[in-house]
Amino acid sequence: MKRIYIPVLLMAFALSAKAQRITYNHDDAKMNQITVQETGGGTLTPSLYYQVLHNRYRKTANAENKMSFRTTAGISAYQQIDDAEKLDSSFVKRAEIEALNMADRQVDLAWMAEGRKIELGLENFQRNINRLATAGGKNVHVSLWREYYNKFTTAVTAIKQSYMPNSQRKKEYLRIYKDITEANENLLRFLVQLHGRGETSRLLAATYTKPDRRGAIAQAAMNRWRGAGWSTKNITDK
Repeated sequence: MKRIYIPVLLMAFALSAKAQRITYNHDDAKMNQITVQETGGGTLTPSLYYQVLHNRYRKTANAENKMSFRTTAGISAYQQIDDAEKLDSSFVKRAEIEALNMADRQVDLAWMAEGRKIELGLENFQRNINRLATAGGKNVHVSLWREYYNKFTTAVTAIKQSYMPNSQRKKEYLRIYKDITEANENLLRFLVQLHGRGETSRLLAATYTKPDRRGAIAQAAMNRWRGAGWSTKNITDK
């Protein structure tokens, strides 16, 4: 058995060594073609082959090599470094500004300054709306002024939920307060008008009943006439 194993092992080692052997067959034509394609140096061989079958490629192969394209791409990429650094600086500055903007927008400082004033204006406006019914206003009048009130509350909510800096928020809150004040003044004038109209209607509807004193006046006249008659008779008798 040992005599069989030894030759087999030797053959296996021989085949393994042969399989790992690297053979190199140099080909000038292929090497020249690769050199021309990569660097633009050398010549394409065989010349007759390229003249007959690839004459157009033979004329431009040296100029259109990969090295020139790599060089152009490298120069372009090198120039992009400055542009990239400029963009990076711009983005960093923009990020810093936007971070400040986000911090400014997260806390509604404008409402802290102007909110109580707006709430008081809305409370007064609501109170005057409730007076419409007692002042003689109709349901349509109450509904109209309530729509104005809802418009103001919706505007305030929209400003609170909007993404804007506090400086712009304050301007919007002041505009809303101005509109509330003007609407409240118009409502007060309307209430005065309704009250005056009610008073006038009440006075016109009231009637003055003059007492009928004709009988008493006639009786008083009769008494005076009788008294005058008795006075005359007494003077005659004397």
